[in-house]
Amino acid sequence: QVHLVESGGGLVQPGGSLRLSCKASVSFFSLYDMGWYRQAPGKQRELVAAITSGSRTNYADSVKGRFTISRDNAEKMVYLQMNSLRPEDTAVYYCKADRTTVAGQYYYWGQGTQVTISS
Repeated sequence: QVHLVESGGGLVQPGGSLRLSCKASVSFFSLYDMGWYRQAPGKQRELVAAITSGSRTNYADSVKGRFTISRDNAEKMVYLQMNSLRPEDTAVYYCKADRTTVAGQYYYWGQGTQVTISS
């Protein structure tokens, strides 16, 4: 059983910063690709940032230069540092763990954390 628990969301003024955390309870965490996704009301869930098991990173164009994803394999944590926040960053942010093995692809979602950017 894999559990992902996000934290760190909240209400922030435009231009502010937040740091989201995702704690994973999973064996072999270092073998998982991890990602942060977000879903705004009335919109589809979208990839925000991802970090592979080899620590390669990928970002949505809308957050490049503002957001940074990182991971701590020893603590089984993944983080999303969000700077220069904008109202359009308002969404529920989800953590995802993804692993492909010879037996197939396995992925897991957290419950989400609300991020609201408003003055």
